[in-house]
Amino acid sequence: MRAILIGFMGSGKTTVGRLLAAGLATKHADLDDLIVQRAGRSITTIFAEQGEGYFRQLEHQTLLQALETPGILSTGGGTPTIAMNAISLKQSTVPVIWLTASDQTTINRVKNDTSRPLVNELDTGALIALKQRRQALYAAAADLTIATDQLTPQQIARQIQQWLNQQPVALQA
Repeated sequence: MRAILIGFMGSGKTTVGRLLAAGLATKHADLDDLIVQRAGRSITTIFAEQGEGYFRQLEHQTLLQALETPGILSTGGGTPTIAMNAISLKQSTVPVIWLTASDQTTINRVKNDTSRPLVNELDTGALIALKQRRQALYAAAADLTIATDQLTPQQIARQIQQWLNQQPVALQA
């Protein structure tokens, strides 16, 4: 794995991850997509039928497998907020990049996305409160933080690529 993207939903992890992978001529994986493939069901269905606890176990197992593959990994918004995932991210030599966005930008990006279980369950205030509670956990996991509000996905990907190219070889697994 060359880099891992973390951040709250709507921060651009998947979009930027794809662009970054293309710029680095490597593969991109979205942890949520890998979980869906592994489970054979949508995340919404997993949450509804087996709950968040089961989902988080599946997520952790899938994260460990993903860390062993080459490329760029975009995680789910809750991935680094679960202790066992946070430990795995910190123990890995793969750089972790936190994509941030303001509360208003986040709401604008996710408000009409019914595929996100938390968007369906929480009102705007509760969603922002959750985002704010996660901030310290994202910060603790991150090696680099990028505010995405005023940047295009292409600009963000270029900024990450430049940063990665300046890292010691040990961090470029």
